[in-house]
Amino acid sequence: MEPIAAEHDDAPKVDYAIDFFTGQPYPIWDDLRGRCPVAQVDGSSMGVFDRPSFLVTRWDDVETVLRDGETYSSSINAEHIGQFMGELMLAMDGKEHRAYRNLVAHAFRASQLEQWDEALVRPTIEALLDDLAPLGRADLVAGLTARYPVQVICGIVGVPLEDSLQFHQWAEEINTGPLNPPVGMAASQAMRAYLEPLVAARRAEPTGDFLSDLVHAEIDGERLTDEKIYGFLRLLLPAGAETTFRALGNALVALLTVPGLMDRVVADRSLIPAVIEETLRWETSVTQVSRVATRDTELHGCPIPAGAVMNVLTASANHDEDRYPHSGDFDVDRAAQNHITFGTGQHQCLGMHLARMELRVALESILDRLPNLRLDPDAPEPIIMGLAFRGPDTLNVVFDPS
Repeated sequence: MEPIAAEHDDAPKVDYAIDFFTGQPYPIWDDLRGRCPVAQVDGSSMGVFDRPSFLVTRWDDVETVLRDGETYSSSINAEHIGQFMGELMLAMDGKEHRAYRNLVAHAFRASQLEQWDEALVRPTIEALLDDLAPLGRADLVAGLTARYPVQVICGIVGVPLEDSLQFHQWAEEINTGPLNPPVGMAASQAMRAYLEPLVAARRAEPTGDFLSDLVHAEIDGERLTDEKIYGFLRLLLPAGAETTFRALGNALVALLTVPGLMDRVVADRSLIPAVIEETLRWETSVTQVSRVATRDTELHGCPIPAGAVMNVLTASANHDEDRYPHSGDFDVDRAAQNHITFGTGQHQCLGMHLARMELRVALESILDRLPNLRLDPDAPEPIIMGLAFRGPDTLNVVFDPS
């Protein structure tokens, strides 16, 4: 498929100059859903310079694109983030994707999740809270949310705890590789060099852990190649760590700022799953996915040329007023309605059950271990911000030391 250089003049074009790290895109998305649900933007603002680029903002259109893999291919992910992650399941379609996903999915089976809950996830959050609980005051981002999910993922893969901060740095640099290619590529190469001895050891002597499952998974005589193993690990570590740490921060912001919510959840822990689902809808930590049109088509009345980049805004879809009345409000009593935070169709997130479990365990433990948790009155209120990745940079709180 050849890139298209010319703009597609039939599509309305919008100004999309939003800061990647501190931006607040919801006002623009809200406007577009009502006025121009499929809108063309300057490709350079999305890191694409040689072809038309579209924003897809409404629930129905987002779902259409994500479910139609023949018209809207994932192959574009190989062009940008794939440069830093390697051979990616995210960049595959059809039979190749199904074969790869089936091999990887075995490592996320239910019995593994149950084992991780008691043996890894709870001990990880409890150890972090052991350090915080006596203090009575903390920045929960620096002290907890930025450390917890990456420690869990490192534990799953077999990376020693003392190296988790290094992996957190590599994960951030890989995720933002398109913004700073030399740094992203160096992080990618460093992560692979670190992981190679671990993979080699599991290949020689399986231990029954996640990495052993990944290396030795076999379906119809097929196994994952080394490049696919490292591609998946480079995806898993940033995706599993970065997205969940932001989601946990967003859930805590809701608990600490929505009037009456903290008191209700402290009194009734059965509300925690609803808090998690509403958080995932209300402030989606990863706001978009990318697709590329494989043929000339039309979406919501907007002509889409073959080769066009589709910026599929799952976070905007989660705020579609036709599906979620008063969508900007955090409402723990909102009627059950599936969100699209983990995507849909063939590329729906494999790690979504792990993410939900991590969030549930963390919130339960935080409420147990940090009694009378509240915002620090002497610190600025937390702000959830960012364009592609959203979460608070700081979350200063006080609580009764224990």
